[in-house]
Amino acid sequence: MLLTSIDPFVQEFERQFDRLSRQAWGQTSGGGAMPMDGIRRKDDVVLRFDLPGIDPDSIEVTVDRGVLSVSAQREEERGEDDRLFVRERPMGTFTRRVYLSEHLDAEAIEAAYSNGVLAVRIPVLERARPRKVEIHHQSEQAKAIKG
Repeated sequence: MLLTSIDPFVQEFERQFDRLSRQAWGQTSGGGAMPMDGIRRKDDVVLRFDLPGIDPDSIEVTVDRGVLSVSAQREEERGEDDRLFVRERPMGTFTRRVYLSEHLDAEAIEAAYSNGVLAVRIPVLERARPRKVEIHHQSEQAKAIKG
């Protein structure tokens, strides 16, 4: 697996905290304020974060010691005489952290934001990519392998 969690206790704590936060804020769907999809392809991993209504200039993507962090901010849009009577959209700063495997190239990460979705592309290191192993037929090398 290319996305890993280092500590199962921390992972369970974060899962429970996210669940309680969703309940407190009235969110019933999974993923909290920054839902993510992860896609493994042959040469890379793509993470897509839903960030609708976010100013692209407020988005920050960082990598530190194998942890990818995505932060974004949604600010309140109210006029001086506006009175809020319903609030279902979370406001403030949102952060999501993903632990990266040593098989991913953290030095070559790319990110792009379009139509409310942040896509982060992380290349898979060459040594971790699937490869075909050549089979030798009745050669000296094959005899040496058999012993």
